[in-house]
Amino acid sequence: MKKLFGSPGTLGGLLLRIGQCVFAGGSIWAMASTLKFNNYTAYCYLLVAMGLQILWSLGLACLDLYALKMKRDLQNPLLLSLFVVGDWVTATLSLAAACSSAGVTVLFASDLDFCRQQSLLLCSRFQISVALAFVTWFLAAISYVVMFWLVASV
Repeated sequence: MKKLFGSPGTLGGLLLRIGQCVFAGGSIWAMASTLKFNNYTAYCYLLVAMGLQILWSLGLACLDLYALKMKRDLQNPLLLSLFVVGDWVTATLSLAAACSSAGVTVLFASDLDFCRQQSLLLCSRFQISVALAFVTWFLAAISYVVMFWLVASV
């Protein structure tokens, strides 16, 4: 088995999972700190997708921490296949939520003049949340590619 950055049971894998949790949590915090986000379905979808990303990444971060502490190898084909499917699902949901929220944010900011009529702080928090969601997706995509590469190399 190859040892790639982001492999399960390694320090790189643990850091990748912690990064996913931190950026997804930041996205949730930025969105939830606005008052009227729940009026828009795309933003609610973003919160649900980022919440699922946090749960998945936190669970795997705990598993990585356990493997590092006990010096266990997590690279067996069945476990890697599970990681590939989970990472694929969460990465796909994260990308879909980030793209739909970005579309609504662009619509508000430039097409409807919503940001000029409402608070500018409201739109900036929407934009920050969407940006953090894209970073979360990028980290999840890296994790998915690494897991897929490891499964393919078995």
